[in-house]
Amino acid sequence: MAGIRDGSWLDQQDFPPLRYAVPGLLPEGLTLLVGPPKAGKSWLILSTLLDVAAGGRILGSIPAGPPRRVLYLALEDGDRRMQDRSRRLLDDEPIPGTFSYLTTVAPGRLFSTIRAFLRRYPDTAMVVLDTLGKVMPQAAPGESAYQRDYRVGGDLKRIADERPGLALVVLHHDRKAVSEDFVDAVSGTNGLAGAADTIVVLARKRQSTDGLLMVTGREVPEAEYALRLVDGVSWQLDGANLAAAAAAARQRQESAGVSETTMGVVEFVHAAGPGGITAGAVAEKFGKDSHQYLRRQVEAGRLIKLGRGRYAAPLSTVSEVSEVSEQQVIGGFGSDTAEPSVRNRATGGNP
Repeated sequence: MAGIRDGSWLDQQDFPPLRYAVPGLLPEGLTLLVGPPKAGKSWLILSTLLDVAAGGRILGSIPAGPPRRVLYLALEDGDRRMQDRSRRLLDDEPIPGTFSYLTTVAPGRLFSTIRAFLRRYPDTAMVVLDTLGKVMPQAAPGESAYQRDYRVGGDLKRIADERPGLALVVLHHDRKAVSEDFVDAVSGTNGLAGAADTIVVLARKRQSTDGLLMVTGREVPEAEYALRLVDGVSWQLDGANLAAAAAAARQRQESAGVSETTMGVVEFVHAAGPGGITAGAVAEKFGKDSHQYLRRQVEAGRLIKLGRGRYAAPLSTVSEVSEVSEQQVIGGFGSDTAEPSVRNRATGGNP
């Protein structure tokens, strides 16, 4: 009963804002980054770590803020490949000293290794485990696969929760089965997904330079962002910011399997703004058959009919991407003994 709090106490609390390793995209807490083998997950996460460590631009567009310390548990890599990949991503600029990595972890020592590093460097902003499959233990006697997955996920989340401001990212392969819900892509049972605060899924078709980053979580808006793979190594947003990349993802989805003329009609109507445009103006540009395109796109949900002979773009169904303050990026990270920063406006403490 000692831990029960009431609404009056909760209403008096002043909690610090959510902090981000990648502003607007990757918050503090436990994140699962999921995708099929060879989709480019390791390139994506290494590039992100280097940009956070150097204070660069993440995904080519997102300001990382000042340089921050990171740890990469690259359990599928060696020193030579780490150096080569880092130099390619940095265009031969010096590898940041705030970038630390390990390529091996002793069996059964994963959690203690991470905690030891965090004790030495309490200002660490981001820790990445690549991949979970390299260190996933067998289920204990009498323990189901779900219980094992949730136990491991819970242990990882506990490390993240012990360090306010820390983003702990775990790379994991997908289950290969096709599903309408991208959360179902997480390989194994639902235990891992249930323990995570945020789930990020990277999707890319073989031989394609187009990628899609799908994000959902307890603290971040659910959204999809279009990516481009540059020179086979560097993932970049398809747009100047997250909002533009979300719009590009919607456009890709709308244009899939659609003719050039149809997309021209849709884009023409979208460009007219919320007031829409008349069918006559569309026919003047695309010909007398344009009314058929308009009717089909209304049926497909890509356009709406405002009234007799007038069409417009539907209201966006994708959450707006909120701005992230400088404090949410830089915010002081916990020390060895730090507790989550919560101030009581009325009494200065807990009841």
